Amino acid sequence: MKKQYFILTILCVFVATAATAQTRYVDAIYTDADIEVTSNVTYGTNIDFLTSTTSNQMNLVRDITDLKTILGTGGTIPTKYYDPSDASTDLKVTDVKMDIYSPSAAVDNTSDRPVIVYLHTGNFLPPPINGSPNGTKNDSSATVLCTEWAKRGYVAVSVNYRLGWNPLAGNVEERRGQLLNAVYRAIHDVKVAVRTLKSSASMYGIDPNKVTLYGEGTGAYVALAYETLDKNEEMELAKFRIGGVGSSYIDRTVVGEIDGSGGLLNLYGPSTVSAEVASIVTAGGALADTSWLEAGDAPMISFHCVRDPFAPFNEGTVIVPTTNEDVVDVQGANLYIQKANALGNNDAIKEIKAYDPYTVAAEANYGKTVAYIYDDIPEMTINTEVKGLFPVLLPVASAQLNNQGSPWQFWNPTSPIAETVVGEFMGQPVTAHLNSIGSNPDMSPEKGKTYIDTIVGYMCPRVALINGDIELSLLNTKEVLPSNAAKIYPNPASNVINIAIEPTYNVTSIEVLDIAGRTVKTVAPMTNASVSLEGLQTGYYFVNITTTSGTLSTKFIKQ
Repeated sequence: MKKQYFILTILCVFVATAATAQTRYVDAIYTDADIEVTSNVTYGTNIDFLTSTTSNQMNLVRDITDLKTILGTGGTIPTKYYDPSDASTDLKVTDVKMDIYSPSAAVDNTSDRPVIVYLHTGNFLPPPINGSPNGTKNDSSATVLCTEWAKRGYVAVSVNYRLGWNPLAGNVEERRGQLLNAVYRAIHDVKVAVRTLKSSASMYGIDPNKVTLYGEGTGAYVALAYETLDKNEEMELAKFRIGGVGSSYIDRTVVGEIDGSGGLLNLYGPSTVSAEVASIVTAGGALADTSWLEAGDAPMISFHCVRDPFAPFNEGTVIVPTTNEDVVDVQGANLYIQKANALGNNDAIKEIKAYDPYTVAAEANYGKTVAYIYDDIPEMTINTEVKGLFPVLLPVASAQLNNQGSPWQFWNPTSPIAETVVGEFMGQPVTAHLNSIGSNPDMSPEKGKTYIDTIVGYMCPRVALINGDIELSLLNTKEVLPSNAAKIYPNPASNVINIAIEPTYNVTSIEVLDIAGRTVKTVAPMTNASVSLEGLQTGYYFVNITTTSGTLSTKFIKQ
């Protein structure tokens, strides 16, 4: 049964070290100090629907004709088109920008590095108008992720894309159409960003054939549509038509073609540079329609909270904020990753063995049926053939919208944006910070970075494998030990667990991980150990044992 989901708004190269060998694109081979950031690189200029007025047809034609004439003759757009307060123009333009993270030339002279492009969340409205402190290329999670990717040898790029729609528009059809067009415009922007990077491959030392799109939240919707929307008829499905039977909400004569060119209110022209990407990674979000997903599409990797109330893990209807009216039915990672595997699109990563803690934690939940967040859908089953999916299983919250959908996000609660009042509740002001911690109640940099560690630990080996930068044998070299190589008891346990490992094995590390793959305890390497469970919540945990002969992960229950 489908359910409605709310949009949350206002209301392999080895580098030797002294101790160990590390693998480029998998392990952090550089430090924070080695990473350089080039900020606010303009990659495109186009109509700004956040500040433009399009109601006066005569003024609209005047302005767009002027803009296209200027660009067609190689001129410079006058400042009046950039200034929202200048009443002499109705149409406004904006420069879309990107930040580029890479190891400095002093430590890295590689010229064919793969690229990961980060697409931020935000529901196509700027913070705090979107009710959140987040929603730009400079979000805390964006800067940490891009830095971590760059430390592994990637070039990481965080991009802004155009925002703008009116959640208070007069009727549901107008609101729905505006939001769908915002997604479509963002796809155009990201295609221009990808083409700009490819055209400047030698400048940035990148391989134009190894581009990964990483989308978080709203950015995940954009990344998935970017890869799968490739036919005009796909925009003609009933759910993308006005009233279900009229013309498509996406009028290509106005907003342009799928490739980003043409259209009355579009300044992007045609390009001979390919916008093809090598892989898609998402954190949250959903796919507009699984019929768009076809054999030959890029491999897909997803991190998705099973109980996400804002983007369905399985399927549901995203609804317009403020009025609670539906936008469109969408499908989550539980379905589209399953289809990607069935089509063979994820074949490059399907043979990775579950020996590392991230893969073990992800696949431990495959096939599991768990309590869900709706009275009429009391349970949710995680599919089994979903290689590439990391289902994040967090406790059921007391209220539907308090369930977590993006535990990897964090922000400064005392920043001006976080402290901006975005609404009220029972006569009391609600800030962007308070509005956001409802679904991220224990938000902190430590928590966010722990989830980011899991994201990086799970995705980077898979991206490197897809790109051909490492061999599968590198990821599967650690033999999985037999299940009787170690014993964990008692199980379930309340206060202490005992770990007994066969003395024939040389133990190098023992870690206790939660169901999300986060390390919660580190144990001294020994064949017999007692581990206190003090401070751990009830639930499932893993003991990950590494020896010189192989690894073993075993599960226990804290009760």
